[in-house]
Parts: sequence; C-alpha cells; structure tokens
Amino acid sequence: MRSFKGVFAVLSILLVFSVLRVSAETRIRCASTTSTQNSGLFDYILPIFEKKTGIKIDVVAVGTGAAIEIGKRGDADVVFVHAKELELKAVEEGYFVNRRDVMYNDFVVIGPQDDPAKVKGTKSVTEAFKKIAGSATFVSRGDNSGTHTKELSIWKKTGIEPKGQKWYLEVGQGMEKTQRIANEKRAYTITDRGTWLATKEKDKLEMIIVLEGDPLLFNQYGVMAVNPGKHKHVKFKEAMEFINWIVSKEGQQAIASFKDKYGNQLFIPNAK
Repeated sequence: MRSFKGVFAVLSILLVFSVLRVSAETRIRCASTTSTQNSGLFDYILPIFEKKTGIKIDVVAVGTGAAIEIGKRGDADVVFVHAKELELKAVEEGYFVNRRDVMYNDFVVIGPQDDPAKVKGTKSVTEAFKKIAGSATFVSRGDNSGTHTKELSIWKKTGIEPKGQKWYLEVGQGMEKTQRIANEKRAYTITDRGTWLATKEKDKLEMIIVLEGDPLLFNQYGVMAVNPGKHKHVKFKEAMEFINWIVSKEGQQAIASFKDKYGNQLFIPNAK
C-alpha cells in the first residue's frame, strides 16, 4: 500500500511539472504564404528554431494579402510573405516594424506538355502572356497573394485586361490547388518555383515549365513584426527573436540547406 502511495505521489509531482512546463511554453503566430508551407520550408526550419529558443510557431498559411491583413488586425505576431511593395506600404502605414529581406526564388510559367499556346521559346513573360491570352486557358489564383500580385503586374505590362475574359479563370485558391486546377483544365498558370518543385510529382502534374528566367519573375520574401504600438497584446519580443534568427547566419544556412529530393535548392537566402 505504501509502495502504491509512493508511486502515486511521484506520478502526481511529474504531472504537476508537466502541466507547468506546457503552460510556460511560449507560442507565437506567424501569418505566411502557401508557398512557404506547401514547399515544406517551415516543416524543415521551424524545428531548428524551436529547439534553439523553445519558442513554438503556429503558422497560418494564406495568400500574402490575407497574411498582411491578419497582421494588421493583430491576429499574428509576425508576418512572412512575398510582395515587397505591399509589405513596405504596410510598414509605412505603421502596422509593422523591422521588415527584413530573407530569401528569394523565382516564379515560372507552367502549362500543358504539348504547349498549345506555343509559349516555349518566347523571350519574356509578357510575350508569353500575350500568346496565352485568347488562345488557351489561364488559371489565376485570384486571391490577392504575392503570386497573384505578380501575375497582375505582368498583365498590366502587356496592356491586356484579363478579368472577365472567357479564357481567364480566377479560382481564389492557394498555389498547390491552383496548379492542380490548371493541370485538370490543360491550362497555364504562374507559380513559385519552390511550390512547383515540391509538389509536381506528389500531385502527379502532367505539366512543364514553359517559361523561366525573365528578371520580372524574381520573387523576394520578407519578414516583419506586428507593431506593438498598434496591438499591445502581440508577442513582440518573441517575434523579434524569430526575425533575428531567420536573418542570422544560422537561419540563413538552414534556408540554404533546404532542398528537394533531387538536391534542388528551393530558396536562396539573401538577408543583408
């Protein structure tokens, strides 16, 4: 009986310590893009940060526009996105502080293997979009994401207004789902290289890259903390620990070492 009581007492003490440890655990919320999630980047780098700092990060993966709005409302502590003009505007408006460049990759245009719009061989993404317009279906994310913002800027340069056209399909979905829809419809779309490399085999996409390498397709990612002056409840100190780590030598090396199974580097660190 005494032995049982002793074991019970030890288990009770361990339970109390376990509860205290869990309650003391620090968690922050990061609003980010579907590309960082779909590519597997966060699954790779966040455990490294958590092991070093003890800070757990809960990721909300949405389009860049939605991620910025989440931060503006104070429903996140840190935002990690890829639409630099929108980011700088939000900083100027006072919603965020300490924005830093983190990494980059590029966008690519993908389409059916037989390339019905004859995009392959074109010299620029604007020329590619002009060829697609009216001759094939183009699937747009249509979600105010960083990718959608880039796509619209390219259409603007072509002088073509795609919205409302029969060949232009806005789906309001994340990048991986948009790729799958384009695949099903034998259509074209623009995607970030990280998502493309990470998902093309998994999703059994019967598509190819039809255009890449245009400087217009450069894709910069940045991180910024929600301004505690706007929202006093945010965990600013912990958010800054993440920002300082992701732009540090260790964080940048973690990004550089993230590759797909073929050894392709999905993101290039470029924090200054």
